[in-house]
Amino acid sequence: MKTEDVTPTDTAGGTGHGPPAPPDRTDDRARRAGRADLIAAAAGVLLVTAAVVVGHVIQNRDGSLRAQWPPLLASWDPHLGPGTPAALVMAVLVVAYGPPLAARLPWRGLLAAAWAGSLAWVFSLALIDGWHRGVAKRLTTKHEYLRVIDRFEDIPATLRDFTNHIVIGEPGNWPAHVAGHPPGATLTFVWLDRIGLGGGAWAALWCVVVGSSAVLAALITVRVLADERLARRAAPFLVLAPAAVWAGVSADGYFTAVAAWSVALLALAATRRVRFPAVAALGGGLLFGWTCYLSYGLGLMAAVLLAVLMLARTARPVPLFLLGALVAPVAFTLAGFNWWTAYHLLVERYYQGAGGVRPYGYWVWANLACATLAAGLAAVAGLRRSAVAAPGAVRAALRRGPAAASPEGRLALLVLAALAALLAADLSGMSKAETERIWQPFLLWLLPAAALLPRRRVRYWLVASAVPALLINHLLWTGW
Repeated sequence: MKTEDVTPTDTAGGTGHGPPAPPDRTDDRARRAGRADLIAAAAGVLLVTAAVVVGHVIQNRDGSLRAQWPPLLASWDPHLGPGTPAALVMAVLVVAYGPPLAARLPWRGLLAAAWAGSLAWVFSLALIDGWHRGVAKRLTTKHEYLRVIDRFEDIPATLRDFTNHIVIGEPGNWPAHVAGHPPGATLTFVWLDRIGLGGGAWAALWCVVVGSSAVLAALITVRVLADERLARRAAPFLVLAPAAVWAGVSADGYFTAVAAWSVALLALAATRRVRFPAVAALGGGLLFGWTCYLSYGLGLMAAVLLAVLMLARTARPVPLFLLGALVAPVAFTLAGFNWWTAYHLLVERYYQGAGGVRPYGYWVWANLACATLAAGLAAVAGLRRSAVAAPGAVRAALRRGPAAASPEGRLALLVLAALAALLAADLSGMSKAETERIWQPFLLWLLPAAALLPRRRVRYWLVASAVPALLINHLLWTGW
């Protein structure tokens, strides 16, 4: 980590890279780094503004964006709702008390508070749209998984026949979200229905409760790969994530948690910071295999998993992880579902619909504007600091191993691995629009970059995360 990117307090504590700089030089470098953070945030605002202006011009001209309020898949709908007071209170509480509580609470207490805070934030934002519109009916629309529950009465037969209904034009083709995902996504809601938790309300509760646990997975991972200090500094930003606008209520929030716990369990196994590392490695593999049968694009999470192994400087958990990761593919293949065949049919289905009309030349950069809105300006500034810290971390790792890199450098490498996965998804052309929701499993890992920001300005950056989320949820209708 370069000296210019440490606050005076951090420098005084020592970073393992020589004596601290004189106070006047440290203050000057801190001021320059702070200005660079603001420039990065301003660049994010300009990117979003350009995507809005250019998007409206294109959409009004020929409608090819297939989005009413580009770059977001949303429509203009100013409104208040029962969740408005709760969302405002949550934002104020986290901004005012989040940083000191994150610093002082016992670790387990912090995890419990973070999960509770994330749940409250997601639910309060969802309830701005009301219980029925914002929660209970979200997963029951014509595109959603719950519309086909009755077609899974015979699960093995349905899996064998699944690929025959992906392409538009086939008899009984699946709704958009069912066709666009492997059957693991739909089976989750089928099984909920089988145990008596059927309907949109239970499905929504499942997605929000499970999805909010992704915050815990991220905190645990940052703690074992970087250090606890950075995990604590990241906690308020993970709780007050703007992505909560789309996590409530969306199956992508559930996907995010499954992928995140796969990463966390591998990190625990690789660093041997858990009593039974072999069980953690096997469990991480099981979840990664399941992740790949929830969403086709989440195989890209392998970039984050590889970063975990690199930072832990071990391949010890790999055999058990891979053994666990094979369980879902083997089970689905034996049941008659072919992942590769389904994926190629999905590509055909994608270009039959909006994906074949939406211009790549706009969305390849406008997607990044969506990511900026969902991750927040604090994450954008944190990414700038990650880019600055990464070269030094790589040099230290090459000379003396990953453990020699500073905690900030290790965090930066983890964050940039997630960014690489996100950019690969962007360049693929299979993610044109809707990425504020679809990319949540990648966006989660950008949020801890905010821990690299100076502590004395943390509340300003938390405000910069919360206010856009509140505005979006009150001014737009962000349904699918």
